[in-house]
Amino acid sequence: MTTRLLVIASRNSKKVGEIAGLLAPFEITVRSVGEFEGVAEVVEDGATFGENAALKATQTAVALGQWTLGEDSGLCVDALDGGPGIRSARFSGEGASDLENNELLIESLADVPEAKRGAEYVCHVAVSDPEGVVRLSVEATCRGRIVDDVRGENGFGYDPHFLLPEYHRTFGELSPVVKRYLSHRARAFSRLIPGLVGVLSGG
Repeated sequence: MTTRLLVIASRNSKKVGEIAGLLAPFEITVRSVGEFEGVAEVVEDGATFGENAALKATQTAVALGQWTLGEDSGLCVDALDGGPGIRSARFSGEGASDLENNELLIESLADVPEAKRGAEYVCHVAVSDPEGVVRLSVEATCRGRIVDDVRGENGFGYDPHFLLPEYHRTFGELSPVVKRYLSHRARAFSRLIPGLVGVLSGG
């Protein structure tokens, strides 16, 4: 099997690392867009996770002339009418840290009882060919509940507050190996990989 190159349209090293781990068994080599010089930041002005994933994939693909994967994901909380949603990474402002976003999340849910703190992580993945045409597009979710206290040090984003009730653990407490099978991203990639291997092989 020939090793294939796929550019990830993200400069988030933890996210790229997760994706690399998911694709490693299929001999797909990933490189972050941050490894290339002169590639402009994509303005994520889509109205949905799918639109933003496609924007990242297609614009980066055209800029580099490479197969590119764009991924947009976030947290949708029932009590916040689906927020922060597509603004998850900048919930508390542009350039916000995970800590700042998490603090605002818990503050926003201060009056919401535990039983009504249902939430889901959403992940949408789009893959563009070097000409900027989306060839694959999938979406998956993972349901859970938001807890006040920080639990665990693994993962990133809202993971320390996102509890999976059936495991009685947050993503922050679960090991990366376990998260690789349970997360919204893992579920999206399980749907994506058969088609991805096909298109990268010229199928």
